[in-house]
Amino acid sequence: KTQEYLAEAGIEAATEVNAKKEPYDGGRALKLANGVDEIYVAKGKKVVHLNLKRDKPERDTLKKLLLGPTGNLRAPTLRVGKTLIVGFNPEMYESVLG
Repeated sequence: KTQEYLAEAGIEAATEVNAKKEPYDGGRALKLANGVDEIYVAKGKKVVHLNLKRDKPERDTLKKLLLGPTGNLRAPTLRVGKTLIVGFNPEMYESVLG
């Protein structure tokens, strides 16, 4: 779904990582989050938005949002500049990438 959305929007990934071949565990996921200002997380139809310049979530809170049941970074995850987008939600993609 994500690849279809990006193709239709004319957006190309500069770098693509196969999460099955190169999983991001909790430590790597938190390092990825440290380099961004905002995080958007799709949880079903709900979207959680964190402004990391203003909000200072605890490590456990971030891990719960970023990691899936396997303990690795949820897929799909996109980094667009200083924004991290986790999960797929068409409305979220439209508002953040639009």
